[in-house]
Amino acid sequence: MRTRELNRIKIMGKALEASCRRIIRVLDQEIGRIEKKLDAHIEKEAAWSENKALLKSAPGIGDTMVYTLLADLPELGSLTNKQAAALVGVAPMNRDSGKMRGKRCIKGGRYSVRTTLYMATLSATLCNPVIRDFYQRLVDQGKHKKVALTACMRKLL
Repeated sequence: MRTRELNRIKIMGKALEASCRRIIRVLDQEIGRIEKKLDAHIEKEAAWSENKALLKSAPGIGDTMVYTLLADLPELGSLTNKQAAALVGVAPMNRDSGKMRGKRCIKGGRYSVRTTLYMATLSATLCNPVIRDFYQRLVDQGKHKKVALTACMRKLL
């Protein structure tokens, strides 16, 4: 909703800009209030606090990604990397039948985690040197950018 209002300012003109800014200010306050509540709940659980500190130590991982992983993927510490990738829906699934070999694609999994992970990975390709180098190496090898980004999503996860 906040992004929608920010975009609306650009097209509404000066007449309605003040109204949009008031709405944005209210939304910012509400976002801050909700984030404080989430942090308070995380601080009550020792395991969640440790996981939050560990997740935040990776460049490119922000509060939104941390909250999403803690809420929607609580099994994260007890899975292998392949199990986690399949659970989130970023593991390559084959489309083979008999002698026909189809393209591999990603599907299924936990949608909310996958979409948040996508945005975090976009950020990580800019500020995380390990992910950035991995992404660039894949693109230099001729991989499509979306395929390279999906591989970076698995690596970041």
